[in-house]
Amino acid sequence: MSSRLTFGTIKRAGAILIAIAIVIAAGIVVGQAPAIFGVEEEPQASITFEDQQGNGSAVTIREVTLSDGGYVVITDGGDEPLAVSEHLEAGTHENVTVEREDDATRELVGQLTATVHQDTSDEEGYAYAETNGEEDQPYLEDGFPVGATATVTSTDENARGDSFLVESVDAPAEATTNETIEVNARIRNPTEYQAEQPVEVRIDGVVYERQVLELEGGEARNVTLETETRGAPPGDRTIGVYTEDGGAVTRIDLTFHTEPSVAVADADNGSVTVSAAIPERGFVAVERNGTIAGTSNELAPGEHENVTVDLPDDVSISDEEELTATLYAGNPGNADAASPITFEGSPVRTTFTLAEVAGDESGSDTNASADAGNGNDSSGG
Repeated sequence: MSSRLTFGTIKRAGAILIAIAIVIAAGIVVGQAPAIFGVEEEPQASITFEDQQGNGSAVTIREVTLSDGGYVVITDGGDEPLAVSEHLEAGTHENVTVEREDDATRELVGQLTATVHQDTSDEEGYAYAETNGEEDQPYLEDGFPVGATATVTSTDENARGDSFLVESVDAPAEATTNETIEVNARIRNPTEYQAEQPVEVRIDGVVYERQVLELEGGEARNVTLETETRGAPPGDRTIGVYTEDGGAVTRIDLTFHTEPSVAVADADNGSVTVSAAIPERGFVAVERNGTIAGTSNELAPGEHENVTVDLPDDVSISDEEELTATLYAGNPGNADAASPITFEGSPVRTTFTLAEVAGDESGSDTNASADAGNGNDSSGG
């Protein structure tokens, strides 16, 4: 009897161990092993908050994604929130309206920041202030709260004081990121006195053109602001004309003006120099055996010459060893989280050796718009 029990116990134990091994293997395959043992990935979020006009009582968040649900909190740079969204379930939400707190003394106008917060409290509702910041903390990315800043201009003329008013704005529906466009606006001086004030064109909140306009008291004038789009990020963007406290916005679809590319101009054991056409904020990485060996500084969207990538001092690279220069979207300070930039479905990269670069008298030895799958899409010059 005893031996049977012992044998049966051993069999059950063996079966349990086999089951655990199967679960672990399956978890590793599908990426769920950490969750099985209570180790979860860090919560993630993203938010798009754009310049807009409003009546001071509410703002609109164009898009927010929360891995674990939570709230969007609106502030003006201070510690006290001006508005908190309703609870948002995990997932992506578009055109979220965030209304001002009933007891808020400040209207939702001016430069505002929208921050994405988690929902970790057992109590109903946003509990960050009530728990002294212990619960419902912000989502983090690279150690910083996930948020976005936008300028909200008031639709109430009386609230704008002596500011020139933007009565209308008109901009092209489409443009490239390397041309001069005409942005037309009608500006009015609501006061009885002659005045000078700056008028700005902003794309996604960044100033691209600025003029000083002089208007007589009560005068309204149609103005044309020639605006260079160089350096603006591609995509569906807000474009607006702003005065001191007034503004009006519309949308523009910006297309990157050339094919993304990276070209190696010079290279040795210490550094690699490239030129790059990068369609979004990112960097150039030099890879060795599939691992990033060095990165450039962060690059704004556009074309860049003489971009330097420093290589490790303690690594010796032979003249015939194959290296790869690749365009990445993201922050070079957190290269592991960055993503290769693709064009027509393939990463934008080029392979080279120190010997090839040294032997090219043209000074621009390797150039690639995208890896076509053969490991090297390069041409001279």
